[in-house]
Amino acid sequence: MPFWINLAVSFLSLAIAGLSGYVLVPFLHKLKFGQPIKTEDGPQWHAKKQGTPTMGGFMFIISTVIAAIGGYCLYRWRCGIDSTSQENLDTFFRFLTCIIFALSFGLIGFIDDYIKVARKNNDGLSAKQKMALQLVFSVGFLFAMHQFGDTSTVIDLGFFSFDAGFFYYIIMIPVIIYLTNAVNLTDGVDGLCGSVTFVAMLVFTIACSILKENEISLFTMALAGGCLGFLLWNFNPAKCFMGDTGSMFLGASVTAVGLALHKHLLLLLVAIVYICEALSVVIQVSYFKYTAKKHFKATGEAHQGKRIFKMTPIHHHFELSGFSEYKIVITFSLVGMILGALGIITLFI
Repeated sequence: MPFWINLAVSFLSLAIAGLSGYVLVPFLHKLKFGQPIKTEDGPQWHAKKQGTPTMGGFMFIISTVIAAIGGYCLYRWRCGIDSTSQENLDTFFRFLTCIIFALSFGLIGFIDDYIKVARKNNDGLSAKQKMALQLVFSVGFLFAMHQFGDTSTVIDLGFFSFDAGFFYYIIMIPVIIYLTNAVNLTDGVDGLCGSVTFVAMLVFTIACSILKENEISLFTMALAGGCLGFLLWNFNPAKCFMGDTGSMFLGASVTAVGLALHKHLLLLLVAIVYICEALSVVIQVSYFKYTAKKHFKATGEAHQGKRIFKMTPIHHHFELSGFSEYKIVITFSLVGMILGALGIITLFI
């Protein structure tokens, strides 16, 4: 596929996302769909962001879908793709499945966001409700991919691979849920989640080019352009937040592309920033509970546990350590870029 098609898709998505902000941001202001802020969820100075419009993720959601589908039509016309071929049909439906899967998680995020703004607090869907919906959509995604020809159950870790058989699907469900929620946790500093995901999609595009996954590359480039267009409104000081609507869509997109390529080590390296963000929360909570329980057993007195980080997710730890939001965004994006480059190298192993 000519690379100019990818570029056209990316620029189209960038333009749609960037320009849609001129309509969406005032509309969200009018609806008073502002983000509720809890000081315990972030540094105290984040309180000044109270009321900033949320659900801005619609900018890149809309642009990604339009640009990706439009790009596919252009690709099919320009390259003379035989739409009657079963192989090409399966490839198209796998491409479409990735988009629908991302939209399904975006829907979960939208419901969560809507409940938050309606109640004017940070309590949206319950953890059980989110988990149930994510489980259903994750199973649906894996089933659809299998039905459209993605029947491989090999887990590719670069240096070695193994066939997990039926257990592949059992393993991938928690992987999907962990990664999508990890991306959601990364959305806590202006421009961070969008920037890291922009880098991830560029890395995935290179991988798609190497692996000849032309259709998937249309999706990755559309999302890269969409993220860039959204960042025009989300860089510090943010005029709009993506909300769970956007972060859940991004999380599902990253996971869907990684699994569609069947390069699990690449996915691990590309997603390292998200993984560390979520892992920092797990470590903090586990250590806090462990030390509190240990103190109670030793003294019989209830006592708060100890913390490893100043605050989690870990981007807040860096904020409290004196990093500006710009510095966090640049540092985390560079880490994603370096690890992503290593992931590309693993494709030649």
